Amino acid sequence: MASLRDLRRRIKSISSTQKITKAMKAVAAAKMRRAQDNVLAARPFARRVRDVLGRVGSASVGMKHPLLAVREPQKVAYIVVTADRGLCGGFNANVLKMGVQETKNRQNVEIITLGRKGRDFFRNRGYNIAQQYVGIGDANPSLTNEVARFVIDKYTAEEYDEVYLIYSQFVNVLVQKPVVQKILPVEPPEGEADEKKVDYIFEPDAENIMGSLLPMYIQNSLFQALLETNAGFYSAQMTAMDNATKNAADMIERLTLSMNRARQAAITTEISEIVSGAAALE
Repeated sequence: MASLRDLRRRIKSISSTQKITKAMKAVAAAKMRRAQDNVLAARPFARRVRDVLGRVGSASVGMKHPLLAVREPQKVAYIVVTADRGLCGGFNANVLKMGVQETKNRQNVEIITLGRKGRDFFRNRGYNIAQQYVGIGDANPSLTNEVARFVIDKYTAEEYDEVYLIYSQFVNVLVQKPVVQKILPVEPPEGEADEKKVDYIFEPDAENIMGSLLPMYIQNSLFQALLETNAGFYSAQMTAMDNATKNAADMIERLTLSMNRARQAAITTEISEIVSGAAALE
């Protein structure tokens, strides 16, 4: 059995850890609420962009644009979005696991990482990293625009034949679902089956409109992925720190019980020794 000094030292250490996890939970909860509001506010715009893209695409069937060109997938790029930090349960691990599954059967693959955890994971395993972005913090439109320009230029130059986006979709505080989204070549979503076909009049023309709409769609997809990742990360971290705080409380309770038993046994031993010594003097 551990000594009283060791038990007291362990209780003190766990109590200090519990204070840290409790504080981290409070910080994550505050940031999670703001991140959740941001992602929910951005989703209607993302849906509207997809809807407009689908309508314009259905009305301009056969139109040629570099971002719509379909080629044999010889070289594929994956944009993997993770958090910069850990202490969030399996949040980052689930996204990275999906990234490994998606790339394992590909011969010529490049990885574009957003987030320190993804960069460290793929770099340590020898993957070909084309671009890496760390310290991403909250969703930054300038960052997503830079990434969008990079993949658009690569795809237009036919250096990439397909580009996929892997991130964790925020479902609720307890659920974050890793998803894979194909962003290049752009595949305009199909309209509803019962939607009436409408002949649109384009001004100035469909090519110019699609030329502006397609890059906007890619930029918005990346920005939405960052928003979803932030909301999911803070939710996962809040849950992980809450569990850690509760586990620390359970450990302190068990160690306190062991310490009381050890102290009681020591007192009983001392009393027995005193009684035995007094009896020996008689």
